[in-house]
Amino acid sequence: MKFIKMLILSTFFALNLSALTEGVEYQTLAKPLDVPKNSVVKVFSYDCTHCYKFDRSITKKLMAKLDGVKFIPYHLSTKGKLGESASKIFAALISIDEANGTDLLSDESKFKQAKFAIYKARHDKNDDFNNGKDKEKFLNLALEAAHVSKADYEKALNSDRAKELLDTWFASYDVASISGVPAFVVSGKYLINLNTASSIDEMAKTIQELLDK
Repeated sequence: MKFIKMLILSTFFALNLSALTEGVEYQTLAKPLDVPKNSVVKVFSYDCTHCYKFDRSITKKLMAKLDGVKFIPYHLSTKGKLGESASKIFAALISIDEANGTDLLSDESKFKQAKFAIYKARHDKNDDFNNGKDKEKFLNLALEAAHVSKADYEKALNSDRAKELLDTWFASYDVASISGVPAFVVSGKYLINLNTASSIDEMAKTIQELLDK
């Protein structure tokens, strides 16, 4: 009987030690994002060097540890001189990927191909596209990397899905104003404090606990 009591107590303390604390590991958004519960949203900007680093070495590995969880990118159009142009490119290419059934984290993703071409030009080569004035060069770089014609891009950009994505992404500003970017939101309502996650495993554990709430 004594052993059973000790076992119950040790289990209780173990559960409490692993429990997350609001205001420490995460915070609840006042305005939840309109996304499925079993999802992780990454708010990012093409002009954010930390977003690039996360996408290059963390994002795909992190999502691989979260079985069956939907990854949803939100691009922040208000950051960078070409933020609006980038959002249009990404929304159009995501609509193409979705129509083709392509995973957005796959190397086959046109969204991912364009995103990394833009990241590399902006952060590895310090290309500011003539201080943000050369939108044509910016667009051509993305479309060439994704192997998408201008005509197919225009068609995708005018699709209902691309318009829906662009409307949805306006909510990214409210999230970014809290913690900056990149920002990870679980189940549309829990914003992770990235400063408390010391590893990909730790971050995955935090996300899983929030998914289970």
